[in-house]
Amino acid sequence: MPPSEHHDSPRVGVGERLRRIRKRRRNLTQFGLADRSAVSRSYIAQIESGHRVPSPAVTAALANGLRVDVTELTGQPYRGTTPSDDRVHEMIPDVRRALTYVDLPPDLDIPPRSLDDLVVEVEQLRRLSKAARHTQVGARLPALIEELTHHALEDDLPRAWALLNGAQALAVSLCRRLGYNDLAGIAIERATASAARSGDANLPHVARLSRALLMMTVGAWEPGLRLVQRASDGLDTTTPASRAVSGALHLRAAVLSARAGEATAAWEHHGLAVEAAHTLPARSPDFYALQFGPANTAIHGCAVAVELEDHDEALRRDRALRLPPRLAAERRAHHDIDMARAHVEAGQPQRALDRILAAERIAPQMARYHPSAVNVITYLVDWHRALPETLRGVSSRMHIS
Repeated sequence: MPPSEHHDSPRVGVGERLRRIRKRRRNLTQFGLADRSAVSRSYIAQIESGHRVPSPAVTAALANGLRVDVTELTGQPYRGTTPSDDRVHEMIPDVRRALTYVDLPPDLDIPPRSLDDLVVEVEQLRRLSKAARHTQVGARLPALIEELTHHALEDDLPRAWALLNGAQALAVSLCRRLGYNDLAGIAIERATASAARSGDANLPHVARLSRALLMMTVGAWEPGLRLVQRASDGLDTTTPASRAVSGALHLRAAVLSARAGEATAAWEHHGLAVEAAHTLPARSPDFYALQFGPANTAIHGCAVAVELEDHDEALRRDRALRLPPRLAAERRAHHDIDMARAHVEAGQPQRALDRILAAERIAPQMARYHPSAVNVITYLVDWHRALPETLRGVSSRMHIS
């Protein structure tokens, strides 16, 4: 499908998409949508007029009220306007094909690499994923999944299944970041099945963590919280690796609770995650590529405050942050995007722009394909009478009109 046929180009904001979809629903009024979505009529009016940046929670609630997928409002996947701009999406059909092999191994043109070689490949792609280098991950991921699927189905070794789970988890991350939630769901199903045959008692809980993130994306807060609770209840936390998984589950529950508007539960889960991080040995390995540790829990403290719309608290926590140099680019950029949302709500548009530009410098593809970053820049474009050169540049790179 050519890029121009997929979504509006240049991109339009959530407010304009919301208005168009609402009008197509037999002229559904803002009051009617407010009743369906539990979002106030005034908030809906502000979003449609471009005067508010909708939070992910509000966007999901509105999508559920309209009975559409959340990507119908965000405009994802964000396709480019030229072949070079659209290159990041070219590998998605190959990823989809690689994930179709369940019962029979794929037919490979050449023998698969050894498991020792594929361990190295998984680790290299994890590093690229942490740097949010989507195009490079996508170019190598389909072959990795197919080779590991061949090993797992032919030899049925726990090690092969564990490695395949790692590759499928990379597919979950890539597809979700690019807005292919349906394909991310398929990848989660595959990762869950591989985890069950991996011989690693923690991997099924990590798979549930991914599923809860997808639930959060589509606004299924309560089911997501129940899933996280089920995963936590069945977890043996006697090892550093399992405590890292437990802490990551509490971080997921903290953000889920915040999006559900449950402040007490959100901060309780965040506190438990902080405690878990302090039990890990100094300079622990990155268990299961979860990036769990003190720095990530501190970043999540800011995120919880943003999701609770306590922007003063978010900015206070941000000022106190001292992030380590080794923190992954993806984590740093995501934090900058969250803080841009807080600056917008605090009436600080220039600081919001600065944070998006910082995110783009750190991880360009993370910033340009993240719906919250796109929403902030769309708002800033509407807010300015004359665009500063820096805003003109980033809006052009995001293809925002």
